[in-house]
Amino acid sequence: MANLETNAMGIKFKNPILTASGTFGFGKEFSQIYDLSILGGICSKGLTLLPRSGNKGIRLWETPMGLMNSIGLENPGVDNFINEELPRMKSYDTVIIANLGGHCEEDYFHGIYKLNESNVDAIELNISCPNVKSGGMAFGIKSSVAYEIVSRVRKICRKPLMVKLSPNAENIPDMAVACEAAGADAISLINTIQAMAIDIKNKKAVFDNIYAGLSGPCVKPVALRMVHEAAKAVKIPVCGLGGIMNAADAIEFIMAGAALVQIGTANFIKPDAAKDIINDLSEFLDNENIKSIDEIRGVV
Repeated sequence: MANLETNAMGIKFKNPILTASGTFGFGKEFSQIYDLSILGGICSKGLTLLPRSGNKGIRLWETPMGLMNSIGLENPGVDNFINEELPRMKSYDTVIIANLGGHCEEDYFHGIYKLNESNVDAIELNISCPNVKSGGMAFGIKSSVAYEIVSRVRKICRKPLMVKLSPNAENIPDMAVACEAAGADAISLINTIQAMAIDIKNKKAVFDNIYAGLSGPCVKPVALRMVHEAAKAVKIPVCGLGGIMNAADAIEFIMAGAALVQIGTANFIKPDAAKDIINDLSEFLDNENIKSIDEIRGVV
């Protein structure tokens, strides 16, 4: 059998297949469906320093070949995650990555301090959050702003640090380079693409917040291009995500340069999608007489 082991951020992953933040909760429900120890890793639901109840109104809306969401970072908060969710997640015998968001620098810093003292394996920093102290512009839009927040987080973060990039960034290669220069151990992309839906009968936007995040197969070509751009621009590992529904999709991202990939919307459609992708990825490599996943990484 082909070797699927992947080394990134100083961590050995059983395989490059992770589940994406916001699509897998903390793994509890999925653990009743299949053995989560087969996964390369799990990215936690997006965490904030304090608990959040999330957005009101409609939260999910299907589109042709995609899914829109306006969850609003509903989560139990960092303390509850560390005390209640993390012990169970660690029993799954896979890499656990805490996804952390914040609406100001202090949110990030306090969250990092707490996660430093936990036994998470790594932190995925979500810089798509709007900076409420700077007019609401996301930290991940301008490279200079991203550099500042990542460099400040890096100074206090004692865990491997992966920075999750927004597709709304002004320039993806520049953003990737800025995060690398600021000390990121890896980058992940893409986050959801800002989108909109209208209820024509009621003549109003479907979502209370008007705009929502679009994910699923429809974003894959855009995500693949951005991952390819980022992987060519930096030396640190790139984790690719966006519309990966099967092993062929995952292989495309790996060939584009991704060291790791995350499975998101597919988990809603088929709860054990990641299991199928791992099995089919292994079968593909065997059929192609490829001994190691490293042989195809970044070949395009």
